[in-house]
Amino acid sequence: MGEKVVAGEFDLSDRNRYRAKLRRCLKGLERLLEEKRFDRPKNLMGLEIELNLVGSDGMPKMLNAQVLERIASRDFQTELAMFNLEVNIAPHRLGGRVFDRLAEELRTSLAYADRKAGEVDASIAMIGILPTLDRDDLVSSNLSDVDRYTLLNDQIVAARGEDFALDIEGVERLTCTSKSIVPEAACTSVQLHLQVTPGRFADVWNAAQAACAAQIAVGANSPFLFGRELWRESRPPLFQQSTDTRPPELQAQGVRPRTWFGERWISSVYDLFEENLRYFPALLPICDDEDPLEVLDAGGVPRLAELVLHNGTVYRWNRPVYDIADGVPHLRVENRVLPAGPTVTDVIANAVFYYGLVRALAEESRPVWTRLPFEAAAANFDAACRYGIDARFSWPRRGRYSGTVEVDAVSLVRDELLPLAAAGLDAWGVEAVDRDRYLGVIEERCRHRTNGAQWQAATFHRGVESGLPRDEALAATTRRYCELMWLGEPVHTWPVGLPAPVPLG
Repeated sequence: MGEKVVAGEFDLSDRNRYRAKLRRCLKGLERLLEEKRFDRPKNLMGLEIELNLVGSDGMPKMLNAQVLERIASRDFQTELAMFNLEVNIAPHRLGGRVFDRLAEELRTSLAYADRKAGEVDASIAMIGILPTLDRDDLVSSNLSDVDRYTLLNDQIVAARGEDFALDIEGVERLTCTSKSIVPEAACTSVQLHLQVTPGRFADVWNAAQAACAAQIAVGANSPFLFGRELWRESRPPLFQQSTDTRPPELQAQGVRPRTWFGERWISSVYDLFEENLRYFPALLPICDDEDPLEVLDAGGVPRLAELVLHNGTVYRWNRPVYDIADGVPHLRVENRVLPAGPTVTDVIANAVFYYGLVRALAEESRPVWTRLPFEAAAANFDAACRYGIDARFSWPRRGRYSGTVEVDAVSLVRDELLPLAAAGLDAWGVEAVDRDRYLGVIEERCRHRTNGAQWQAATFHRGVESGLPRDEALAATTRRYCELMWLGEPVHTWPVGLPAPVPLG
């Protein structure tokens, strides 16, 4: 949500005016779709990564303003809390050696940012949830000094009307409360963008929904929070609970959470924006001066500012995006399921798997979403978050047979999804050397049955077994993770455990 907003109070008239404006924006979107005003196919992809700032002890550092001042690049931005940054990689056309170029750009950007962070005794950590975060780190005083974060926090807190309850039961159980949305800042993700035409949007979004369980199974990297070992990918339950505007009574009534997987396959991008208006009250009822229908009548392109802002406060794991570039509107699918890290190679491998798989699934003659109930896709997503690479999924039977079969994630990815992803990458025109190298990383994770979450948990337990207290084992695991992250070899090659201490003298 990159809107420049100013903190302030809203009254009933603001909300009524905003609701009316949202309806005009939705009508404007409908007209843009009917009039075929959107950009032609360009096969453009983009990448954003949320990052943590840590000290040499592995603990979070609340220094993003100071680090950003030193970086002095528009590619880096603030995120919700003072220990967060975000790096944005410019859009690229899918094809050729694009992924190798992306990897080099990302390494260069992160190395530069890390040098600048070092000037204030901090370093960059690319990890789903920083294991050393403590409850005292995730408080409102550690919000980034940006009006929109303060305003968003205030509005979600007001909508909920009571403390946020965190209750996540995994390997261990975490129960606590928070007076603000700042625990959301623990969740650092990779966001993969794909520009699509309106005619292909529904197929691509449905394909992304079906694919995201496999993405998490092989890419999980967030097993710890507040000293507890939870789900293999703990970001989704944490994000949902820390932004939940529903008190328990509304949850019991089945009111939808603002962070959600969804509830149906779609036939048009319009379905998602219409659901946003139908189900979710405005959090930031800030009205723009533009009348979108008048702009359309005059032959212009409306910004649909209210629709865009409202969409930014509904946290779908695959989010629709409306945007304008060079005066021409376009649509994107923003895939938000993956955690950050562990290495640049792992991030790019995850991206390669996604872009290849989503293209192949979207173009199948019998699409997966016509054979897999949406409820099963949602259950797959939940299983992947809980169990990571050890998850089991429901998936359509192969061939002409109907119905679904239960299959373990590794077998599904290795035997069915990786060949599909390879075919999808060929369709994008990606060079075979990049295709094979990065899909090979995913294949090796399957062969070793490991990912970032598995490595973190195994290394932490080795530390505890060696006699370290839990908090020291988590800190040591974090330091070792950062060391291996910067060495850059993919996580399936990382040795489990902490290095032996070097004897003095």
